[in-house]
Amino acid sequence: MNDISIGNQLIAYIYTLISNHLSMKQLILALALTSALFSCKKATTTPNTTPKNTSDSTKVVNDTTKTSNDVSISGFDCAGVKIAGTLTKDKGAFNVTATLTYTGGNGKTYLTKSYTSSGVTGLSATLVAGTLANGEGTLVYTISGSPTSTGTANFAVAFGGGSCVISVKVEDVALTTDITDAEGNTYKTVTIGTQTWMAENLKVSKYSDGTTIPNITDNTQWQNNTTGAWSYYNNDAANNAKYGKLYNWYAVSPTTNGNKNVCPTGWHVPTDAEWTVLTDYLGGESVAGGKMKEVGATSWNSPNTDATNTSLFTGLPGGYRDYDGNYDGIGGLGGWWSSTESGTNDAWGRGLDYGNGNANRDDSGSKRYGLSVRCLRD
Repeated sequence: MNDISIGNQLIAYIYTLISNHLSMKQLILALALTSALFSCKKATTTPNTTPKNTSDSTKVVNDTTKTSNDVSISGFDCAGVKIAGTLTKDKGAFNVTATLTYTGGNGKTYLTKSYTSSGVTGLSATLVAGTLANGEGTLVYTISGSPTSTGTANFAVAFGGGSCVISVKVEDVALTTDITDAEGNTYKTVTIGTQTWMAENLKVSKYSDGTTIPNITDNTQWQNNTTGAWSYYNNDAANNAKYGKLYNWYAVSPTTNGNKNVCPTGWHVPTDAEWTVLTDYLGGESVAGGKMKEVGATSWNSPNTDATNTSLFTGLPGGYRDYDGNYDGIGGLGGWWSSTESGTNDAWGRGLDYGNGNANRDDSGSKRYGLSVRCLRD
């Protein structure tokens, strides 16, 4: 019963009392009792706590769920999967990705998902949370971990109604020996990103056309020389097998050596820009050095900070010879020339240090300095 009905009954009751000629005292008592009864009846009325529209609230929850998980695609181009990077047995995966193209994306957001490998184990492929395109797009899976054997690592991925098996080959070793210099010295090479580098320092004493490069041992002659020359560290031939030779910049630059090539045919001394391509691929100068240095303290002085050699560049601390002919830095420093000059007397190079993980871009080296050389495939 609502408040209006109760009020009408109360008015009718008061009229009845007046009509019966009650005394004022009796009338007041009757009104008090009636008022109390009315208050009690109103207080016990059960309020309606049901929301006006429960379906709206449910709809919001369902929409949120769909935004997170209700992704769909028409299918994957499994045959067109693109693998970037190389997996090597017992080496941590670095910059290895698999890119799948899909069609019929519905524009929904998706959650992070990882898949473990079969075949070769020890790896996972992770898709980071993102948003589908409306129509065609790509999904990039980052592969991490260390493969336990050679062979093929398989990742059975399922996504939005589509599925694929991503297969990635695992090599026994990423280094190959396929380069020989003018004297018959052979060198291991490594592909890092889009570039193929020598994985050892140059040892040759001749240009690729067979012309001899002078060996200068005397400090005074080294100071005054402005043509191509080389030396062993400390003039000790025992250092050649591990660290290679130290060359002045005049030996590595075609503009000063008579347009000759100190590297084997099909290879060249990298430019400053080509060195930057390498260090950028490895994450930038502040971290690339650690990824380029041989690990441990066999060659490098302790602590050989941040050395992981995940790139397999295997940078060694061959030291240098300064413009006065003095030797320094073996065990602690490695320096390599670029073919790019930075001024009349100086040229760009790259340096690694036992005390940090940087790959230092340096133009303070006089062209008369003796540094190591790494060659890059044309």
